[in-house]
Amino acid sequence: MPLREAVAAAFASDGPLARAHPQFRPRLGQTEMASAIADTIEEGGALVVEAGTGVGKTFAYLVPALLSGERVIVSTATKALQDQLFSRDLPRVVQALGVTARTALLKGRSSYLCLHRLEQARPGLGASTDALAAALASVEHWAQATPSGDLAELAGLDERSPVIPLVTSTRENCLGSRCPKWAPCHVQRARREALAADVVVINHHLFFADVAVRESGMAELLPTARVVLFDEAHQINEIGVQFLGTQLGTGQLLDYARDLLVSGMEGARGFRDWPALAAAIEHAARDLRMAAGPSDGMARRAWRDAVPERTDPQAWTRALHDLGAGLRAALAALDALAGTAPDLIRLHERAVLLLERLAAFAQDCGPESVRWLDVGTQLRLVESPLNIGLALQGLWSPAPQEPSAWDEGDVRAAAADPNGPSWIFTSATLGDDEALHWFTEACGLQHARTLQVQSPFDYGRQSALYIPLDLPRPADPAHAVRLAEWAGEAIARLGGRTLLLTTTLRSLHTIGSTLRKRFPPGSGINVLVQGEAGKRQIMERFRRAEGQAEGETEGQEGEIGEVDRGCVLVASASFWEGLDVPGDALQLLIIDKLPFPPPGDPQADARTRQLEREGRSAFKDFALPEAAVTLKQGAGRLIRSETDMGVLVVADTRLATMGYGKRLLRALPPMRRLQTQEEFETTLDGLRAGTTATVGVTTASTRDRPLP
Repeated sequence: MPLREAVAAAFASDGPLARAHPQFRPRLGQTEMASAIADTIEEGGALVVEAGTGVGKTFAYLVPALLSGERVIVSTATKALQDQLFSRDLPRVVQALGVTARTALLKGRSSYLCLHRLEQARPGLGASTDALAAALASVEHWAQATPSGDLAELAGLDERSPVIPLVTSTRENCLGSRCPKWAPCHVQRARREALAADVVVINHHLFFADVAVRESGMAELLPTARVVLFDEAHQINEIGVQFLGTQLGTGQLLDYARDLLVSGMEGARGFRDWPALAAAIEHAARDLRMAAGPSDGMARRAWRDAVPERTDPQAWTRALHDLGAGLRAALAALDALAGTAPDLIRLHERAVLLLERLAAFAQDCGPESVRWLDVGTQLRLVESPLNIGLALQGLWSPAPQEPSAWDEGDVRAAAADPNGPSWIFTSATLGDDEALHWFTEACGLQHARTLQVQSPFDYGRQSALYIPLDLPRPADPAHAVRLAEWAGEAIARLGGRTLLLTTTLRSLHTIGSTLRKRFPPGSGINVLVQGEAGKRQIMERFRRAEGQAEGETEGQEGEIGEVDRGCVLVASASFWEGLDVPGDALQLLIIDKLPFPPPGDPQADARTRQLEREGRSAFKDFALPEAAVTLKQGAGRLIRSETDMGVLVVADTRLATMGYGKRLLRALPPMRRLQTQEEFETTLDGLRAGTTATVGVTTASTRDRPLP
């Protein structure tokens, strides 16, 4: 049976999905998407699909992938989504279809315990804190029983824990086959399982790490596959430019200094003054961070000339000189130990690599690249291409004579396959036009087939849009405070249930502190602010807000109890996407400003200059599409199921008064427009009372919530 027919049968009302899941209902958009993917798998080439929220894109790509009989790689945006896909969605589809498919989960090295570095971690702790020592003890205990070594399985380990770099490897410090723990290595075990699997679930970071490794001439990490699927594909350009560029960070340098000290003292004690060599590199790295100065609220610092902006030239130059001298001294000491312990051999290779990167940053930045500093607790020197299009256009070219998707050297295998590799890219937000130029142009996919599948949600009934016109303009310094005061009244009226997304960290802190004063502990409204805990913890607390059992009281500080059942989350950056809160916990979404690229951002400025050199409009061809896509991503947090009801507020008068506002409005779901403050307040009253007719034109739907 042709793949398209098999896919159509799977999604039929009496098909295997319906038999396995009684709540399943055929959806035209889902079947259309699955059929297009089936055609691409059979014919080869590239397909870009924008699938609105609720389409069921996960099932739409898994069904044709599994029925094709091809080896498939599925890449997701984050490790959390990776785990969800592998442990929940993929088994459900495999079971429903009744297919025999071996599946495997493969993450990057930093996700797995490195047994060799674990042995070195305790001797290298030095004067570390008791908390770090306790965290290491927890890892050591868990290491004795874990079969996978996947750190995500270690309960209580914060993803930001400083112990993680001590017990995991990187591309730079991994010893490879020379490692004394090569045989039981968790990374190699996971890769062996991936090599034997029919479907391998990875993440975008691992995909681009593999591309970077292949371009360097080293052995690949991933198995060969003809079909590669990217979920949450809108993130691949941002992730890809990082891996395809050059980076040098103080974290890398401090890690190198630590490893130099531990390995030198262990393998060649007395041969050189290893503490002094390590200290020289460590001091130079810290001086480099100090030379960059404070972040001043800007994580990225432009670097167009010899010295980055707002950086002390003398201190910067001296720190770079001292760093080079320290690395060369370490290299000279290691030269005399060539061919000895594997750790020392790898340290020699790492010193060469670090010196090469240091030399690269001493050269001028090319016109097709952009250079900047990431300024935080640590410092990163970054140079990246403006986008991944030029670098990867050849990789996913639809031409049948191109090499196989994952083995560029296997020309014979590619020639034997008349269809060539199949590349499928999907997300809920890939552009604001039919051709999806925002995504395809940046990724070198201008010749890919494109498909837009609309959401099945009835946005005109389930949601409404309000633009308050009496707030100050976004450029007004009083905008954030006035918005917080206005939002406070709306939040009180609704009883919480609010997500407030900001475009800057400054607005985040201003709005968060103002709302905290408006709703102190015991007020019945719990205000959560991004940064006060890990993202996963904050999201879970927000989701739980409306689900607290009666009589439950407040436990540890900050927990949501009986007196704080209403919840408000003030967030920025990463919370604009990936937050999934179906139900009544989120019924009011407020966006503080139109999300244009921030002024002064090095990548945005470089892209602007490039377009101007080409004679194009930077605003029309870059800033406006960026804002439209980001606005669509943020607005997508509101309605997550067919029974959700809510109001979107965009607190930026430009959306209603400027000509370009029409284009931005078209990027939003087709929500009913609220015209007055009175109409807005009436809608909130209806939501709080549970009478949803005031949001749209009918009462709440009783349709089943769609499958993923």
